[in-house]
Order: sequence, then structure tokens, then C-alpha cells
Amino acid sequence: MQPVESMDATKPNTAAAGPKPTTSLLRRRSPLASPQYQLDVLDAVNLLQAGDFTATLQAHGCQRLQPAKLEIFQINVGKLCNMTCRHCHVDAGPDRTRENMDRETIDACLRALDQTEAHTVDVTGGAPELNPHFRYLVDQCVARGKQVIDRCNLTVLLLPRMQDLPEWLAERGVEVVCSLPHYRQRNTDAQRGDGTFEQSIEALRRLNAAGYGQGDPQRQLTLVSNPVGAFLSSNQTKLEGEWKAGLQKYQGVTFDRLITLNNMPISRYLEWLEQSGNLQRYLELLVNAFNPATINGLMCRNTLSISWDGRLFDCDFNQMLDLEIQPSNADRGASPQENRLHIRDFNLAMLAQRQIITGRHCFGCTAGAGSSCGGSLAE
Repeated sequence: MQPVESMDATKPNTAAAGPKPTTSLLRRRSPLASPQYQLDVLDAVNLLQAGDFTATLQAHGCQRLQPAKLEIFQINVGKLCNMTCRHCHVDAGPDRTRENMDRETIDACLRALDQTEAHTVDVTGGAPELNPHFRYLVDQCVARGKQVIDRCNLTVLLLPRMQDLPEWLAERGVEVVCSLPHYRQRNTDAQRGDGTFEQSIEALRRLNAAGYGQGDPQRQLTLVSNPVGAFLSSNQTKLEGEWKAGLQKYQGVTFDRLITLNNMPISRYLEWLEQSGNLQRYLELLVNAFNPATINGLMCRNTLSISWDGRLFDCDFNQMLDLEIQPSNADRGASPQENRLHIRDFNLAMLAQRQIITGRHCFGCTAGAGSSCGGSLAE
């Protein structure tokens, strides 16, 4: 497996600071920067088993993937990030300054939230903390009595203007969900770049000092792990015990729970699959490992994903592939753009009648124990 590179904006990129940085697909003008091109690449793979996700669902008695009760507002506030990790499905990075949610769109999200019984607001990015309206959004959601999740890459907490963020989040009872590839330095730096592990551990210590990871439900610290290579995530329950013991013993760091995710074959991880010759093997692995027990728990059923510009999607992965929600009363003769739904025109009753859009990438969520923003679906 080739090493996975990253760029950390908190340090100059020298030989001591880490490997040669990568940049986003968009900056490199890679064909894979196009969501349609990604979909075409996936569809062109000749799989030994049937690779049609809808047909697979039907073979297991699910004629149509329908929404359940809306419980989670997932708001992607932008693609700006202080890192550029090779496995990133968002194609985020320091160069993605244009894609940043503005205050008007955030207020539209809040108005829509008020029309639902959703109990959780999942704030993601990029590095969501870099959005200039991040703290306003969190405060508004907390004031509404919502559980708020901050999807954090850890290293962002070391930026000078983020020094107070662990305490600020703790005061508001925000759950911090942090990406950490492994509890050992070698595995983490292999995926995210030399020096990332040390910075991540320092950030975790700051979170611990603010009361996170001590068993307090108002200071919930969750770690997220996804495999470095072309294989499925391991048993979540077993790994959690191993991680807790390893981090406490070697780093003096504690956390509350671990969630494991399968890598989605899109964006920069798709690029790695192609470059390393693993694309067909990985897609076959996902298809062959389809688990019908994951269907009821799929995040696209209870989650609404909102992009930085206010467009609506069934899930974060569909968002990155520009597979927008199509209304149940869509004009079949119109273009997708003409049928486009925006958060300012939020209509809960109409969204409840939609058909969830799927594709080959969806096998990533149904393989093995399953994978969602909340971790495994079927242990």
C-alpha cells in the first residue's frame, strides 16, 4: 500500500514536519473532481457479482428505500480544512475557501430545523470549526435544546484562534466526534502524514482537560476510525476496548466510545483505489459483503444532509456526488437543476414522500457490519 499523505496548515511543510503535501482534486484539475466522472468510473467496473444496489435491495425484500422519521440534521458548513488527507471523501483542504456556508444559509437551516422534531444537529465539513459562523450555529442549536455534534479532525484545535474551543464546546455540551485512524503513531501518520499523530494526541489531551472523555454524557468524546487500506472496518466493540487500553496506557488519553467506518469509494479515496490497483477488488468486496441487516439503520433514512450552499441530499456521500434529493412531485421532463430543492424552501411533508437516491457507492454503507456517520449498523 502506498503511504497516504496529508497537509497540515499548522506547520510549514518541511522534511521534519511531514511528507510532500497533496492538494485537492479540484486544485489539481483531476477528472475525479467531477462527481459525474466518479459515478462513471464506479459504473464502468465489471463486477463478478451484480453491482446494482437497487436490484440487491429488491432481492432482499426491500422494494424501495424510503425515509423514516427525520431525526438528524447534518449540516456541511464547507470544504475548507487545515488538512488534505488522501482518503477524504469531501475533497476538502486549505484551498477550498469558496465553499463555505454563509450566515443567510445557516439561518435558513435553523428555520427548517424548527419545523421538525429532529433531535440532533451534526455539524461537519471540511473542518467545520473554520467556518466563520460555526459558533453562531452551535449556540443557536443548543438554545433550541438540540444535541450538537462537532465532526473534528483534532489538529484544527491546535490552531491559535482555536485555543479556547475545547472549553467552549464543553460549556455547551457539544459531542466531539474526532477522526483518528489508529491509536498507534505509525498507522495514523501513514494515513494522514508525519507528525499528525502527535498533534492529534495533544488535541485529545486538551479535550480531556476540558472534561471530555471522562464518562460525562455532556462531555462526550467519540473517536472515528476508518481502514488505511482496501478492506472493511473491523469489529467496533472489540476495537473499542483495544483502543481504550492502548491510548490510556501509552498516551494517558481517555475517550468515551469508538465508531468504525468503511471507506467510501469516492473522491480522493477513489483516486487511491485506482492508483493502487485496488478499485475492482474493493468494489467486489463491498458487493459480496452486502448485509441486509444494515438496511433499517442506514443514515439516509433518518438524516437530511444539507450542503454548504443549501442544497438537500439524502446523505453526506450523495452530497459529494451531487446526487441531490428529487421531490416526489418532480417534473420528469425538467432538468435536475430545475427540480432542485433548497433548504430555504424546506417542506417536511414532501421530503417524507421522496425516494432515496442510491448507486454503487451505497454498498460501502451495507458491507459487513455496515457503516454510517454513527458507526457500525449490525454487529
